[in-house]
Amino acid sequence: MKKKIDHTVLELKEKVVENKPVTKVTKGENKRTFAAVVVVGDGNGHVGVGLGKAREVQEAIRKGREDAAKHLIYIERDQNDSIFHETVGRFGAASVMLKPAGEGTGVIAGGAMRDVMEMAGIRNIVCKSLGSANKRNVVNATLEGLENIKNPAKTASLRGKKIEEVS
Repeated sequence: MKKKIDHTVLELKEKVVENKPVTKVTKGENKRTFAAVVVVGDGNGHVGVGLGKAREVQEAIRKGREDAAKHLIYIERDQNDSIFHETVGRFGAASVMLKPAGEGTGVIAGGAMRDVMEMAGIRNIVCKSLGSANKRNVVNATLEGLENIKNPAKTASLRGKKIEEVS
């Protein structure tokens, strides 16, 4: 089970990835609402994604921010502010491939993935989106891929081996 992160002590920044109008057609009228996908993070490993729906744009963004703060995760990074190993994340029909990169490479990623990396504080990474281009699914696939990353030092200590034997 994952450890719950207290979002009240973190200084979270937010980024609206997608804000779109949604119309429900009924017999009497067309009901227009807004759906907002929001990414929050502190730029130091904590990142979360949330979805907010409301009749007004600002209210949808506020709800998305609160939902994202509830679902924070912590991403461990190496000394280059990159990830430890290659990984693939899948959500719905979206797949993303994440590869570690050396110092000075920067964030090479598409729009939705770039927002997640910036909020998480990952500064050197190469990403590729495969499959669906739905921003909500791409963001969730990116988060799922980041959750799969394991620190080799912790893995080695759990197994009672040296780091060279695990890598």
